[in-house]
Amino acid sequence: MKERIAVNPQIHFGKPCVAGTRIPVQNVLELVREGLSFSDIVRNYYPDLTPEDIRACIQYAIDVVAVEDIRLTTTQ
Repeated sequence: MKERIAVNPQIHFGKPCVAGTRIPVQNVLELVREGLSFSDIVRNYYPDLTPEDIRACIQYAIDVVAVEDIRLTTTQ
């Protein structure tokens, strides 16, 4: 699935996009957040995408959060 997401400094300032397109992962995730079905996203917004591309965007976000280093500080 990782081959479906590309990061290129020449496209959208290096933001992750669906490979072979200029469609940012963030845009796809925002549509998912709004509750649109995969078929609605493809039909009404990004006909070049496949449901597998949308799943790859979700997995990319999961992978980013999984490796995120969270540092908590305590206040006294």
